[in-house]
Amino acid sequence: MALSKKQHTSTDQQAVLDAQLLLWHHTMGYVKSMALKAALDLSIPDAVHQHGGSATLPQIVTKVTLHPSKIPCLRRLMRVLTLTGVFSVHAGGDDEPVYGLTPASRLLVGSGMNVTPFLTLMLGTVFVSSFFDLGEWFRHELPDPSPFKFAHGRHIWDLADHDASFGKLFDDGMVADSSFIMDVVWILHDWSDAECVKILKNCKKAIASQGGGKVIILDMVVGAGSSDEKHVETQILFDLFMMFINGAERDELEWKKIIFEAGFSSYKIIPVLGVRSIIEWILHDWSDAECVKILKNCKKAIASQGGGKVIILDMVVGAGSSDEKHVETQILFDLFMMFINGAERDELEWKKIIFEAGFSSYKIIPVLGVRSIIEVYP
Repeated sequence: MALSKKQHTSTDQQAVLDAQLLLWHHTMGYVKSMALKAALDLSIPDAVHQHGGSATLPQIVTKVTLHPSKIPCLRRLMRVLTLTGVFSVHAGGDDEPVYGLTPASRLLVGSGMNVTPFLTLMLGTVFVSSFFDLGEWFRHELPDPSPFKFAHGRHIWDLADHDASFGKLFDDGMVADSSFIMDVVWILHDWSDAECVKILKNCKKAIASQGGGKVIILDMVVGAGSSDEKHVETQILFDLFMMFINGAERDELEWKKIIFEAGFSSYKIIPVLGVRSIIEWILHDWSDAECVKILKNCKKAIASQGGGKVIILDMVVGAGSSDEKHVETQILFDLFMMFINGAERDELEWKKIIFEAGFSSYKIIPVLGVRSIIEVYP
């Protein structure tokens, strides 16, 4: 049955309002980012952490510096931060909201796996202002200026060299991100068997809470693989987490003891010959031509040491989870990398530069959140 004029108009009005909502939602997106920045600037995650991981607004106020007249505004800020998952909230005594740390905000406190310096860099004026005139930047021919240089008159590396304040902000941010991903990758180094068992037990609990997975371990297993003493044998168990134990060189029986004491039911040792080069989040800064040069040099280096492979820790757009937030973050980060004329690549783009560099094959292992491990073979 055909719609009446009134029904048709009502449907059209709702479609227009939905379209407006979409545009408003995009337009207000930066407010979420600035709310997170304000939380970092005010040290709100630390304030909640200092109260044992949960705190009321009056308790938070005792640990942060703000004008008393702004307390009602702080409540509104916390409403945004709880809506977006940075903090949790539940009703306490006298209906006073109690704010708690979430898995996300736990990455903003303490000395281990703290990503605050990286987020502070990303949310800072220097980076954010690089995108103010992105539309005008599109009218200029590549490769120069990048959006960053277009906004600030010099390349990011040059600014970091000549502006001590920004240089420290940049260095701290890069170190924090590198430390975070390497804590995921190499987290068990230097620990005793007993400590390894404790850490692996926590990992087992973590993967159970996320619906399953495996632990990844990179290390030498004495007596496994080739008997050729000129080669380095690296053992890998792949999936959700990845760890490098670099203390004692254990044989399989010693590994078996640790793994089973931690409560795991099985394991598999996969000898991988001669891992020689690891490139962590570097190639996304460079053009395809520069990446080919870098990879060619890596290929020469591993060839001169008797063979091996290159391991790249970087983003592969489209790899990993199909979750909307996962995919959107990868795509947004690709656009973000234009600020220095960099790029996040999809598999076809990675394949192109890998083969142009003279490698014969590759393997993408999406186990580092939005980033992946890419194994590249000569």
